[in-house]
Amino acid sequence: MKKNYDVIIAGGGLAGLTAAIHLSQHFKVLVIDPDTYPRHKMCGEYLSMEVDSYLKSLGIHIKDLSQVTINNFRFTRGSQSIKTATLPLGGIGVSRYSLDLELYNKAKEKTDFLLDRVSDITLNHNHYEVITTDQKLTARQVIIATGKRSLLDKKLARPFIQKKSPWLAVKMHYKFKMSNDIVELHAFKGGYAGLSKIENGNVNLCYLVNYESFKEYKDINAFNKEVLTQNKALKEFFKVAVPIWEKPITISQISFEQKQPVEGKLLMIGDTAGLIHPLCGNGMAMAIHSAQIASKYVTQYLQDEITRDQMLIKYSKSWRKTFSSRLLYGRWLQKVLLHKKLTTLSYWFLERLPFLLPIIIKKTHGKEIQP
Repeated sequence: MKKNYDVIIAGGGLAGLTAAIHLSQHFKVLVIDPDTYPRHKMCGEYLSMEVDSYLKSLGIHIKDLSQVTINNFRFTRGSQSIKTATLPLGGIGVSRYSLDLELYNKAKEKTDFLLDRVSDITLNHNHYEVITTDQKLTARQVIIATGKRSLLDKKLARPFIQKKSPWLAVKMHYKFKMSNDIVELHAFKGGYAGLSKIENGNVNLCYLVNYESFKEYKDINAFNKEVLTQNKALKEFFKVAVPIWEKPITISQISFEQKQPVEGKLLMIGDTAGLIHPLCGNGMAMAIHSAQIASKYVTQYLQDEITRDQMLIKYSKSWRKTFSSRLLYGRWLQKVLLHKKLTTLSYWFLERLPFLLPIIIKKTHGKEIQP
């Protein structure tokens, strides 16, 4: 294995793999990740079609992975009437198990992979020294794509990692009869759940809950039975849905605090740069789009068209211009959704002004990415 690279990417999720495919067209790239593929990941598994053209330019055809085309959105709270809307660009229901594997297989055509974990990164003149568990490597540029929280966040003393977060996420796949063309959002006390079908016909249930609401119950099954079923739609779901896995995937300490897309002359992409609230359904697309933006400016830097400082400034400005308003709307929507009186008021407005729901959805999504 080589020791010197043009680009080292810490983390091999959606953002890291996408950046690897893009940059390996012209440069020597290494992805460092502690886990093997394929693997299930915490995710709502709804991919907005805004990334379709860009992925095609990289040789990834998402419609070959899944025939689940989603064009409609449904929202419920308690026993209140259902609100529906058409999604502006639509999306694909595809599992991270399948999508990450497809990206990995494409990336490894030209990218090196190291099954390890990055423990430290230092900038030494014009190159970075990257330390893993048992390797010392160098690169002209390093990209961090380690997800929602990692040891590197602590190493870099990022402000969000110093604060405790009350959010817990739970994911499980089920056998359940559900329409292919809809993604559902169901609110309950202290949180909300997303339901959508994926490529193999199974249904993905992924929910976010405040730990204060969860800790009163012994386990996830008890919480599902006592709290989620207070929502009429979820009650009907759990009556007949059959879990596929022995136990769900869970992640605690999920932080929605504001992050910076650049830290210590390191580019952050995907959830490492900023985590949008799951109710927006735009996390997968944002991860891929952030990789595209970073790859554009890293390419310019490595081809000596701009300096490193110019690259960092351009990426940071472009990232904020592209994503800041989505993140802001996401924070606002989550506050509304988890506030009983505000949600009731929102229902009242949507009943009288139904055209508002598609507008709100559009604010949390982007336009189609141009390759």
